[in-house]
Amino acid sequence: MQPMDEIYQKYARTVYRYLLSRTRDEDLAEELTQETFCQAIQSIERFDGKCRLSTWLCAIAKHQLLSYQRKHPPQEELERSHSVIESAEDQVIGSMKYVELMKSLHVCPEPFREILYMRIFGNLSFKEIGEIMGKTENWARVTYYRGKEKLREGLRKDEE
Repeated sequence: MQPMDEIYQKYARTVYRYLLSRTRDEDLAEELTQETFCQAIQSIERFDGKCRLSTWLCAIAKHQLLSYQRKHPPQEELERSHSVIESAEDQVIGSMKYVELMKSLHVCPEPFREILYMRIFGNLSFKEIGEIMGKTENWARVTYYRGKEKLREGLRKDEE
């Protein structure tokens, strides 16, 4: 096992970007990244090597986020903090109104929803998404494409 400072140097950015994709709040993502590594230090003996270290860390990050959300339920309407929809590869998503996008994402089934969040809001690469999900880069690409198709289907149904 690598020393924890090496693990932090190698994986902190991945964990941070994962959390940023879920929270869309840089300060909160940074705080939760620190909490994730504190928790990882306390429970490193439970890491059995059956999954990638990045996957294990992102699982801890997800639990940290869920814990934070239970303690701090949203009190205000979701605000758009920065423009994140303007990706050339996402013409369909980019042309959607923000509220419509959020509604469609909300009802999109897993794992598509999580992949779309990570790609659209976290701007993670397919390689990074694959690592986080414990899958291949190609799986992340295909799942993202299928997720976009699910969004299109949802919009077509809404228009009818």
